[in-house]
Amino acid sequence: MSTATREPRTTEVRTTRSRWWGRQPVGSLFALPYLVFVLAIFAYPLGFAVWIAFHDYFFTAPGVDVPKPFVGLDNFAAVLTDPQVLEAFRNIGVFLVINVPLTVVLSMVLATALNAGIRWAAAYRIAFYVPYLTASVSLVGVWLLLFSSGGLVNSVLGPLAPDPSWLVNSSLAMPTIALYVTWKQLGFYILLYLAALQSVPRELHESAATDGANAWQRFRNVTVPGVRATTVLVLVLAIITGANLFTEPYLLTNGGGPDGASVTPVLLIYQRGIQQQNPDTAAAIGMLLVIVVGVLSLAANRINRER
Repeated sequence: MSTATREPRTTEVRTTRSRWWGRQPVGSLFALPYLVFVLAIFAYPLGFAVWIAFHDYFFTAPGVDVPKPFVGLDNFAAVLTDPQVLEAFRNIGVFLVINVPLTVVLSMVLATALNAGIRWAAAYRIAFYVPYLTASVSLVGVWLLLFSSGGLVNSVLGPLAPDPSWLVNSSLAMPTIALYVTWKQLGFYILLYLAALQSVPRELHESAATDGANAWQRFRNVTVPGVRATTVLVLVLAIITGANLFTEPYLLTNGGGPDGASVTPVLLIYQRGIQQQNPDTAAAIGMLLVIVVGVLSLAANRINRER
């Protein structure tokens, strides 16, 4: 075989190899364990859940093989006509309407203030970030003391305190949970904005100030456009995290009370799939939740980019 024929084949082999393994195969080899982890912990369960959603699936004893027939969209039809499922999606809608705007606005404003070099900035950063690091069980205990019928908040409000109280009130349970989650996760989103603010040139602020722009105008016309990419990230993360709400209603309202006013889709998946042994309907709820979250995330991304 001539050298001229061998060289194109060698080049083709190298191109194919670099396409699969990159320029540094050793680096891809180091990343392989994480790829296996993702496939085993995320990809396989997701694919299996999709399969379950289209079958009459139920748990059996190990080693017992029972037919699980294909039922098409029957599970989805049952879920979409279930009042409890529809209420769970309405509840999470209320949560997102409160939580997402508060998260974006507060984290951006507080990060801007911290970036401006206020006094005790390091102490404030720690104070904002500590709730995010603290276990939810500990913080839930504090909030139960604050917002119980005889808690500190009601004592301060006196006759203005709601009756029934916050977490046992059908109209206030989910908004209260939304405020709790906003407060707990705020430190993480503040750090994201602080990192983004480092890339906004100070010269732009100085030029705007020279032109007579006040603090609000500089914030609106310089800071907000400068951190737009981070705002998209915060929006998407807040939507995904909020839609997967489970721990907070489970602990704060004893599993979705009062009368289902704080039930969320993920909490309902747990109740249907684990407690009531109906994994097929639970998987259908999960698929609907994935679709809803994907649509909301794409819409938030597009709206923010168009602005």
